Amino acid sequence: MVHKSCKPDSADLAEYKQHATGQHHHRGKSSESLLDKEAILSALKIGHGQTVLDAGCGNGYMSKEFSRLVGVNGKVYALDPDKISIAALRKETEGTNIVALVGDITTRMPLPASAFNLIYLSTVVHGFVGEQIEGFKVEVKRLLAPDGKLAVVEIVKRDTPFGPPHNIRFSPEELRNALGFASKATVELGEYFYLQIFENR
Repeated sequence: MVHKSCKPDSADLAEYKQHATGQHHHRGKSSESLLDKEAILSALKIGHGQTVLDAGCGNGYMSKEFSRLVGVNGKVYALDPDKISIAALRKETEGTNIVALVGDITTRMPLPASAFNLIYLSTVVHGFVGEQIEGFKVEVKRLLAPDGKLAVVEIVKRDTPFGPPHNIRFSPEELRNALGFASKATVELGEYFYLQIFENR
């Protein structure tokens, strides 16, 4: 199933192009302004009381959206290797249902097994190299609840005004093959991004 969404404006593109470096983690440089958050949230169907992991959360902009949807009975773990970003997010979200943690989803994390209804990554997977993909698959499988979902936002594998080199990008088919999870849906997010949702089964 494929859905289409809105297109970012030229000002947003110009700003992101100026900052994009093609590296995995780049503090303060976010694709937030280019992504249709409402389309993403609609596709994910997050429910009250769920537990969500936002891996590679950056400044936590999606973690805050997830927090609103899971409500007081749910919990959002916001995970990123960048200590400065996590420190800022931890301070900003103190007393909320967001737990901000420094860490790397490609390694075993001090997180409960089979506890997550959703694991979400946005423009992160293309930065994994070598054994990181295998480590990521093992950890996602360990963390997801039996009926949990893995959701991955990536940049399309064609010419764009920003983004990493083509050779490290994934087409939806390549992403499915690389991760090995059962694909539930692919959602087009405007001209430059897509969301792929996988099921833990």
